[in-house]
Amino acid sequence: MGRTYIVEETVGQYLSNINLQGKPFVSGLLIGQCSSQKDYVILAAKTPPKEEQNENLKHPKAKLDNLDEEWATEHANQVSRMLPGGLLVLGVFIITSLELANDFQTALRRLIFAVEKSMNRKRLWNFTEEEVSERVILHICSSTKKICCRTYDILDPKSSPRPADWKYQNGLTTSWLPLECTVHVNIHIPLSATSVGYTLEKNTKNGLTRWAKQIENGVYLINGQVKEDDCDLLEGQKKSSRGNTQATGHSFEVKVLTHLLLNSDHRSTATVQICSGSVNLKGTVKCRAYIHSSRPKVKDAVQAVKRDILNTVADRCEILFEDLLLNEIPEKKGAEREFHILPHRVFVPIPGSTIMLCDYKFGDESAEEIREHFTEMLDHVIQMENLEIAEEINTACMSSSVNNEASLDNTDDEQPKQPIKTTVILKVRQNIGVITAFAVAVLAAGISFHYFSD
Repeated sequence: MGRTYIVEETVGQYLSNINLQGKPFVSGLLIGQCSSQKDYVILAAKTPPKEEQNENLKHPKAKLDNLDEEWATEHANQVSRMLPGGLLVLGVFIITSLELANDFQTALRRLIFAVEKSMNRKRLWNFTEEEVSERVILHICSSTKKICCRTYDILDPKSSPRPADWKYQNGLTTSWLPLECTVHVNIHIPLSATSVGYTLEKNTKNGLTRWAKQIENGVYLINGQVKEDDCDLLEGQKKSSRGNTQATGHSFEVKVLTHLLLNSDHRSTATVQICSGSVNLKGTVKCRAYIHSSRPKVKDAVQAVKRDILNTVADRCEILFEDLLLNEIPEKKGAEREFHILPHRVFVPIPGSTIMLCDYKFGDESAEEIREHFTEMLDHVIQMENLEIAEEINTACMSSSVNNEASLDNTDDEQPKQPIKTTVILKVRQNIGVITAFAVAVLAAGISFHYFSD
């Protein structure tokens, strides 16, 4: 027996309203949440058009081989940044003309594995053995409206397709449980002098991976209490006349204690390392996760929060590095400093839902640009009056130093106290004599980033 997908009714309306407009097919992403018994699909978003791709698709002999995996995969990466904890890209859909109705299997199989591989490469966490590893492909014929729903085990490259049920439900997204968490970040990442071939991004990810273990092993308090993993999250709440727990109106405040490790065998040891620079992350980030209210377990809620913590920190670093590559910083001499605005997190509700998606905004970006990005990535119009800024505008201070130094893995550079309550600081120091301006992103040379967030 295959998996069952419970789908928000508005997703069905969205899919039925997609017009091929002369193209042989349209593809996109399915977004939702996995559970042991069934999966929930709350959103669908078609892949943004690509000019050269549009020209190819106008050819009368265009086939599904023209499906641009690289473009679709990049779309999946961008959308995954916009998902709070608990939500994932569950699969892909394709709507084809009748002529291609029997020609979708191979193309979608390649695409679902490519999408998952690309997103997994960026994660600081791994799926557990108990988690569902099946991902869905949905095919809809534009003429007959016939639906074909199948799943693949993305952990098995040789897996065969399995049939799955696709069932619509009205109001699916109105009763999800929100979990909120404020995390104080204090991470020191030494940049080893022996790993000069590493990019700044790769060095930073290696350091964040060590920090991620602390987040994974931390103690999590839900509304001030430590609860057993297998306990019902809503234990003690009122029951409705149908026997279901009433979830509407309930929210959960989660606190993580990373200094109290659940694994007593874990030991943190200091190691001396010759460094050509370092990255320091200090401050506070706002995290949010959502979980379906159908018999939620404490372990599922904690896991959703953990992953949002890891995702939002990693995504901010990645976005910053992308911006540095697009706007190359000229090489500085001496100890000059330069301040830059860095991205901060904003939330926007899905239309007609209590669930909020997120994005990252640079200080000089307007609300209209955020709206355009949401529209491009998710193909949904958002109301800007519902935009919620999670944190104050971040700023970055970039400075250069010609000194090499040794560093301890578990120590932090001394930083002057700031007059505001919370700060997120990235600091990078590098030997300027061995780099060029392009090496700002390659060798972390001569820059110091300071994040300030409320």
